[in-house]
Amino acid sequence: MSQTDLLALSPIDGRYRAATDFLRPLLSESGLIRERIHIEAAWLLHLHAQRAQLGCLAGLQPAGLTAAVRAAATALLDPPESAAATVKEIEGRTNHDVKAVEYYVRDQLLAAGATPAVLELVHFGCTSEDINNLAYARLLLRAREQMIAQGLQPVLAALELLASSNAAVPMLARTHGQTASPTTLGKEFANVLVRLRRAEQRWQAVAILGKWNGAVGNYNAQHAVAPEVDWPALAAGFVRSLGLQFNSHTTQIEPHDWIGEYCDALAASGIVLIDFSRDVWGYISLGYLRQRPKSGEVGSSTMPHKVNPIDFENAEGNLGIANALLRHFADKLPISRWQRDLTDSTVLRNLGTSLGHVAVAWRALSRGLSRIDADPARLAADLQAAPEVLAEAIQTAMRAAGIPNGYELLKDLTRGQAIDLAQLRALIARLDLPAGLRQRLASLQPADYVGLAAQLTRSALAAKP
Repeated sequence: MSQTDLLALSPIDGRYRAATDFLRPLLSESGLIRERIHIEAAWLLHLHAQRAQLGCLAGLQPAGLTAAVRAAATALLDPPESAAATVKEIEGRTNHDVKAVEYYVRDQLLAAGATPAVLELVHFGCTSEDINNLAYARLLLRAREQMIAQGLQPVLAALELLASSNAAVPMLARTHGQTASPTTLGKEFANVLVRLRRAEQRWQAVAILGKWNGAVGNYNAQHAVAPEVDWPALAAGFVRSLGLQFNSHTTQIEPHDWIGEYCDALAASGIVLIDFSRDVWGYISLGYLRQRPKSGEVGSSTMPHKVNPIDFENAEGNLGIANALLRHFADKLPISRWQRDLTDSTVLRNLGTSLGHVAVAWRALSRGLSRIDADPARLAADLQAAPEVLAEAIQTAMRAAGIPNGYELLKDLTRGQAIDLAQLRALIARLDLPAGLRQRLASLQPADYVGLAAQLTRSALAAKP
């Protein structure tokens, strides 16, 4: 770890830096600045492409955007890493972050031979929020793609493997923390797999919007200069060219409803995985799951035997922090006083922090899931010690046969009392049940009483999107 990492105020940029490196080009200050440059350059090129309907703009006249200037603008669609530092130097003079980007773009085009008329087209008809909302939208679009590919998919793959390999491994279920009808270990992993897939689909389905309509959302300046131009159509084409959906009705700011939905959907996946992390922690505590120790690792400073479930604890903690931020974003960002206030600006800058904590959690889960195995002997021992779970099957068979008070009979025999299989079989032998059903119940073991768990697990795996 470098000295810079050691001095980082946030663990996202310090202790957990490696887990969040893939987000840094997108959600850092540098990433935001470079995306703003992209938007400014893309708008100038879009104006040039629409020059047939924009004859009123002097900079678009034939002598305007020369091949050299267009090449310089095209290069700014992927600005160099050094661009961010240069923009920050300019911001030191302007005390305005987006204006600094505009000046940077103008400087680059001037060096390529742009005329004053062309330079005036940089940031033409824009407000800072036209630049900002598109920049954040594109960054969050790409962040979602990369997070799913690099973070969520490995978790889903691990769940699929554990569900498949343990599909038929019987396990005592615990409702309210008490012994309950058995399931299989694989089915419990499959349940989480299905939930997480649904959460992923919900996050993926959030439409990412952008606006491009000036200071208060009405194209005031554009219409005043060129009332003959269909500015909403031109703006919509530009926004869609950036891979975003167009929001036609806004104030100065895009209202951030979609960011609220985006954050809320991501937080929902976090709830699924907090629940899961706690369950796995519990199964490790019960001995149902074993953790493979890693050579050289230490579980305790004083107790040498320990192999702690730290990956699942780490995931739970980081998801909790992420969700606290994500819920705040979902609640706060869609709210703005009148046509805009600035409270969204500092909040938006923390999006990278929240997504970083999610990425750390997903990486911890992947690591933890790769190191656990079922302990069949421990699972079998707990099942064998809980014959009372077969009471459900017996009383249900009595109901099916029309024998009255089956539930009450089994309740008196089993509730809060220790019984064994011999007592249950003695009861079954006395029941007026069809011979085949009586024989089936008498031969039933807790480990056999798992219903369609294995089949349901296989169907979940087969339904992979």
